[in-house]
Amino acid sequence: MFPAEKKLLADFGERLRLARLRRGYTAELVAERVGISRMTLGRAEQGSPAVSLGVYLRILVVLNLEGDMDALAADDRLGRRLQDLGVPARKRAKGK
Repeated sequence: MFPAEKKLLADFGERLRLARLRRGYTAELVAERVGISRMTLGRAEQGSPAVSLGVYLRILVVLNLEGDMDALAADDRLGRRLQDLGVPARKRAKGK
């Protein structure tokens, strides 16, 4: 994993931790509601890439932030620019 990607995950984990603290939720409470161990929640709040996306989503649900998931990649500016430029999509080989 590249350093920039590690930083993105670490920042995301920190935002989850801060959201939990702002709500006055203990780590034990959130872990229980999510259905994970306290250790896994700690890893998520540290931005561990070993934590599954599903766990991150369940944490967002417990924190009532699941709407944020809907915003991920919603504005695909690069994809639209490539489409506007007429860059052809890769074609699959026959028989695949």
